[in-house]
Parts: sequence; structure tokens; C-alpha cells
Amino acid sequence: MANTIDSSVLNSLNPAAGSGNAKGTSQELSDSFMTLLVTQLKNQDPLKPMENAEMTSQLAQINTVNGIQELNTTLEGITGQIDAGQTLQAAALIGQGVLVPGDQILVGKGSDAVEGVATTSFGVELASPAEQATITITNGSGEVIRTFDVKQLNKGVESFTWDGTLADGKTTAPAGAYRFSVEATSGDEPVAVTSLNYAVVGGVAKTEGGPRLDLGAKMDSVGLEDVRQIL
Repeated sequence: MANTIDSSVLNSLNPAAGSGNAKGTSQELSDSFMTLLVTQLKNQDPLKPMENAEMTSQLAQINTVNGIQELNTTLEGITGQIDAGQTLQAAALIGQGVLVPGDQILVGKGSDAVEGVATTSFGVELASPAEQATITITNGSGEVIRTFDVKQLNKGVESFTWDGTLADGKTTAPAGAYRFSVEATSGDEPVAVTSLNYAVVGGVAKTEGGPRLDLGAKMDSVGLEDVRQIL
């Protein structure tokens, strides 16, 4: 007698695609495995019964399925706690100034700048120490209006403040938005640099990818991982 199993048994263990029970719970999967095992025992060849090792292996599979289901449930709970913690952490930044990847500097008071300061801070993130860095500030037309040379920068984040004056050191730049770029070197080798601009966190939006910080209409929202420094 061959070890055959009636097709109706297999159909009951494998619901049609799209049915609500396709995935099943841990208990349902265990029941299915056990039903299949019992069915195999009932239909086995008496002259060639199932080996103990084979039965043990199938029982181990049942325990493995149970363990995976329980682990998934635990991980879902942990993920939910992490998401809630990140949202609370992000909410604490509302109203705070932060440095995030970007190349903008705002000058003057009003809707395009931070009230009460002449210019917004900016910064750089260096992949390794730099012996020298040149910071170049340009206006909306791309014209260079000011350059700075900075010596001995450490690896990591460095923040700066521009007083808003032009190349003569006396004339103040008109209010508005400016751009900056940074070139850093160590010896004759260039150092990788990420430009950082200042922004104020106005709100937090919860998304599938985690909380996003609202930095205003003129800047894209960012994630917590994009915040390099809180000012």
C-alpha cells in the first residue's frame, strides 16, 4: 500500500488563494501539520511504516512554525514601541532649530529668515579630519559674494555663522536666500563633505517609514536620521 493522502485532505490544508484563511494563525498551522501527520500515519504502508526519525522531524517542523509565529508577534510589538518612541522623540523637536542636509543660508528678518537673527547658521559634516576648507557663498544668480578659509576641522559636524557682510566686510547682503558650498582637503587629498543648513521644526507627520519633520513650505520634510545637530 503506498503512502497516499486523499486530495480532499490536502485541499483542506491548503485554502484557495485569496481566501481569508490563507495565512492562518500559529494554532491553525499547528493543527494543519498535525492533521497531515495523522493522515500520513493512517495511510502508511504497514510493511514500510514511517521511521521514528521522520516523525520526529515533522514534529520539529510544527514547533518551528509555532516559534516563528510567536517571534513575529513579538517583533511586531517591539516595532510598534519603537515607532511610538520615535514619534515622541520627533515631537520634542517642534520649535527647535536643527542642522539637516542642505545648502541654504537666510539673511534678514521676515518670512524668509529666522526672526531675531541676521543670518541662519549653517554647517558641514566631514567624513574625516580636514586641514583646510573653503566656504563659498553665492546669491540667487550664482554670483560669489563671500568666501571663507577655515583651518583644521575635525571629523563629524562643525557649525558656523556668517555675519551677513559681503566681500568688503562692511556692506550687508540684502535680505533673502543664499547658497553655500564647501571644499575640504587633507594634504592634497579631498575630504568628503555634506553641507548642512539650518531649519526650524514646525511639526511632525507620522508615515509608514517613520516620523517626518516638517521644516516649512520651502524645505522638504526630513526623517530623524537626517538631523545632524540641534541648535
